Amino acid sequence: MKTLQEIHKIREEKRKELDLRVNLKANTHEKHILVCRGTGCTSSKSPKIIETFRKILEEKHIENVKVIQTGCFGLCAKGPIVIIRPEDVFYAHCTPEDCEEIINTHIIDGKIVERLLCQDIDETTVKRLDELNFYKKQKRIALKNCGIIDPENIDEYIAFDGYKALEKVLLEMTPEEVIKEVSDSGLRGRGGAGFPTGKKWEFARMAKGEQKYVVCNADEGDPGAFMDRSILEGDPHCVVEAMMIAGYAIGANKGYIYVRAEYPIAVHRFQIAINQAKEYGILGKNIFGTDFEFDLEVRLGAGAFVCGEETALLESIEGKSGRPRLKPPFPANAGLFMKPTLINNVETYANITKIILNGAKWYSSIGTETSKGTKVFALGGNVVNVGLVEVPMGTTLREIVFDIGGGIPNGREFKAAQTGGPSGGCIPAEHLDTPIDYESLGKIGSMMGSGGLIVMDDSKCMVNLAKFYLGFTVDESCGKCTPCRIGTKRMLEILEKITEGKGEEGDIERLETLAQTIKRTSVCGLGQTAPNPVLSTLHYFRDEYEAHIKDKNCPAGECKALKRMQINSEKCKRCGLCARNCPVGAIVGNREEGYRIDPEKCIKCGLCASKCNFKAI
Repeated sequence: MKTLQEIHKIREEKRKELDLRVNLKANTHEKHILVCRGTGCTSSKSPKIIETFRKILEEKHIENVKVIQTGCFGLCAKGPIVIIRPEDVFYAHCTPEDCEEIINTHIIDGKIVERLLCQDIDETTVKRLDELNFYKKQKRIALKNCGIIDPENIDEYIAFDGYKALEKVLLEMTPEEVIKEVSDSGLRGRGGAGFPTGKKWEFARMAKGEQKYVVCNADEGDPGAFMDRSILEGDPHCVVEAMMIAGYAIGANKGYIYVRAEYPIAVHRFQIAINQAKEYGILGKNIFGTDFEFDLEVRLGAGAFVCGEETALLESIEGKSGRPRLKPPFPANAGLFMKPTLINNVETYANITKIILNGAKWYSSIGTETSKGTKVFALGGNVVNVGLVEVPMGTTLREIVFDIGGGIPNGREFKAAQTGGPSGGCIPAEHLDTPIDYESLGKIGSMMGSGGLIVMDDSKCMVNLAKFYLGFTVDESCGKCTPCRIGTKRMLEILEKITEGKGEEGDIERLETLAQTIKRTSVCGLGQTAPNPVLSTLHYFRDEYEAHIKDKNCPAGECKALKRMQINSEKCKRCGLCARNCPVGAIVGNREEGYRIDPEKCIKCGLCASKCNFKAI
C-alpha cells in the first residue's frame, strides 16, 4: 500500500532516473538498451536477445547499462528492434548473436554497429529513430508510452505521469466535470462505430441503478488488426487508469476487461498491472484517501469474432453463449447482468488520461472538424513498412501508405486498401488522397472500423478478396438470425462459383439483392456490415466481376481455376529459368526458338511467374 505522497516521490525520483528515455541530452553516464517484447518481436527471439544482453553485461561487469523490455515500437517490419538511449540509435533485425558485437562496439568502444542500422524507405541508412520517415508524420497519444516504458513495472508508468489523471479526477473534479471534459475533447469511440465517447459516458451516468459496470472491449478480431493488443502489451496501466476514471464518472465500482485468449502476452501484462495497482492501493477501497473504490477483473474470450459486438461480449462475460441481444435496451441502461454498463474499446480508453491531463482543448485541436485526435492503424499487406502507426485524423491514405508505409514492395502498383476489416470496404487508387476520418471514409463506401488497414497491390483479385472476407463472416456468424446465418452463406456460394469459373449472368444482381436484404434485416452489426466488402468491390471493381463471369478470366491471375499462364514473347529473354523451375515440365522450347507453356500439363502453380525476372509470364 502506497500513500499519495509516496506515489509522488516515486514519480519524481523515477522520472529523473528515466529521463534518458525521452531526453536525448540527458545528463547521465547510464545507458538503457530497449528491446521490443511485443508479440511480433517475441516470436523472433527478442526474449533471448534480452537474456543474452544481460548475461554479457554481467560477465563483463558493466554496471551502468540496463536492459529494458518494452512494448511495440511500431515498425514491425524491422523487428526484432533494439534501441539504445540516450543516443536513440535504432538497430533493426537483431538476433541473439548480435548482442556481443553491440556491447563491445557500441557500449564499450562508443562506436555504431553500422551493419545493424535501419535502412529507410529512400534506401538511406538511418542511425536514430526520429530520423526514420516511418515516424515523422505520426503523433503518438494512445501509443505514447509504448516502446518507452517497461510495461511490467508500475513505477515506470508512474514516472511518466501514470495515475496522475486519476488523482486529478478524484481530488479536483466532479463526475459531471469529467464527462464534460471528455465530451468537449470530441473523442469518438475507436472500436469502429465512432459514437461520441462523452455522450456514451453521460448516458451511463444518467442511468438509474445502484450497481453499474465499466467494461473494456479487447476482443480484437479483425484479420490483420493488432492495435489493442499492442497497447495492452506496451502500456497496460493506461487502460487500468482510464477504466477507473470512467468508473468514477458514471458511478461504477467494478470493471471487466474482455480479452482474446489468443493474446497471452497482453493478458499476462494486464493481470500484472491489476496486481501491481492493488498492491499500491490504487485499485481497491478509499483510493487516494477518497471514498471511491474500484475493482477490476480479466475475462478471456474464446475466439468468437461476434463477441466483439458489445451485447454478445456481455453475454459471454456472464458465462452464456456469445450471441447479440436485441436493442433497445442499450447497455447503458441494461448491460452486464442487466445493470447499467459502459463499454469502450482499448484505444478509446488509452486516450482518456491524456485528455484529462492536457485538457479537452488540446485534444480537440488535433484532427478534423468532426473527427478529433489521432487514430492507431495496424498497417499490413503489400506495403514495405508493415507495423503500427498513429496519425492525426485527416491524414490521407496516400500519406499512410507511401510516406509512412514506404509504398508497395517489389515494384508493383497500389490497387486498393481495405479498412474496417470484414465490416469495411475497399478504397481504390482514385481515392488515395481521401482524408482518413469517419465521414470521409463513409462517403466512399468504407469505414474506419477498429483500425485494420490492409494494402493490396495489383496482383490481388478483388472478387477473391470479397470471398475471403465473406467466408470469414460466415464462419464467425453466431447463427442467431436468418439473414446473417443463411444470407451470407448464399452470397459466399455465389462468389465461390464466380471464382471457379462457373459464374452466370445475373449473379452480380443476386449478390446486390442479397447484400441489401442482409444489411436491412440482420440483428447485429456483424450481419449488417457483412456485405460491405462485396458491395464496395462491386462498386469500384465491377469489371473484374464481369471478366470472371463473361470471359472466364481473372484479370489479376489470382483465381487458380481461371488462370491463363502464357509467356509474353516480347518480354521473354529466353533465359530458360522458368523451364528449369517448372515442377511438371509444362514449359517447352529452347533458347533458340523460345519458350511456351503447355496448357495440358500446366498446374497453374505460378512458380514460373515468381521466378521470372522480366515479368514475361
